[in-house]
Amino acid sequence: MGNTAVVVGGGIGGLAAAIGLRRIGWDVTVVERAPVLGDAGAGISLAANGLRALDELGVGEAVRHAARGQYSGGTRTPGGGWLARMDGAALERAVGTPIMGIPRATLHKLLREALPGEALLIGAEAAAVRQTGPGTVRVDCGGTVLDADLVVAADGVASQVRGRLFPDHPGPVYSGSTVLRAVTERPVDPRTDFELTWGRGAEFGHIAFTDGRAEWHAVLTLPARTRFADPLAELRRRFRNWHDPIPALLDATRPSDVLHHDVTELRTPLPSFTAGRIALLGDAAHAMTPNLGQGACQALEDAVTLAAALAAAPTVEAALARYDAERRPRSQAVARAARQAGRMGHQLSHPLAGALRDTAMRLTPSRTAIRMILRHHAWVPPRLGG
Repeated sequence: MGNTAVVVGGGIGGLAAAIGLRRIGWDVTVVERAPVLGDAGAGISLAANGLRALDELGVGEAVRHAARGQYSGGTRTPGGGWLARMDGAALERAVGTPIMGIPRATLHKLLREALPGEALLIGAEAAAVRQTGPGTVRVDCGGTVLDADLVVAADGVASQVRGRLFPDHPGPVYSGSTVLRAVTERPVDPRTDFELTWGRGAEFGHIAFTDGRAEWHAVLTLPARTRFADPLAELRRRFRNWHDPIPALLDATRPSDVLHHDVTELRTPLPSFTAGRIALLGDAAHAMTPNLGQGACQALEDAVTLAAALAAAPTVEAALARYDAERRPRSQAVARAARQAGRMGHQLSHPLAGALRDTAMRLTPSRTAIRMILRHHAWVPPRLGG
């Protein structure tokens, strides 16, 4: 089996894949079209499955040191009433770790720093990816051509590589929701580590960080491509009567820091995550709505599973068959569950249906809620060694 790989995409999934491949002895080049591999974004929650994957990649300790455990919080109504309380300590007892919140930029930086600089080809777009022989895949980056034994396409929800491999697939579709998010400019006191608040057609949530700042996000059920002249002012208007600390989080934010993206997903599952010696990974394979906070965690699972399969299988083809068999059913099931969670959350607009959901949530015992969480969090990674 050869041992050279090109990873297309320098996001969390692509960097994690490169780290995993290097841990099993492969030579890896990450191709990223952005001119600067910046550490940007808002915030992210990492569940036990994602943290275990990071441990296997050798960066778990550094990530935990930079993250804040989510022990307090839960789900609320716009008036401030509790629908469900978070029992982070019970979850930690069940799976060995609480969910942890970290700035996405920090996580990206830690992954990037785990790779040597020469492994990163920045400002180069993979204009063409094609199989040139029974054991070789060629990546044409304009002025640079890379031949490899394997290509990992981690180029996001709008993956061009996926589009070429599966031209008949409908591709990503709008989920019905658009999200605005930011990290506060200064420290705040949200009083809890993590919260979600569900209103009719809207959700507001926050993640507290170790440095006192917090990430917040606002999800709105609106037509695709809806944009606002002054996003922060619009959010202050929409959420002006919602409970504390929502107004304080918005007031602690610079208008220029607000990010706005429509939420898209691969609603039609792919028939395979591989084609020849090309593997799809992360959002390129299974872009999902963020309602379970599993998007990045599933990409991290992908990265470890792919590396382990390549370390154990006799051929690249056999390894990719194993990767597809292990990752496609699980990640597509998580994607379906995330979509359903959105429908039962902020997208639930009928007053009676909302009232029934709220009552059911209030009556659900904590141990039952933890069992539901464990369906997605209780994943054990294959060992990479090293």
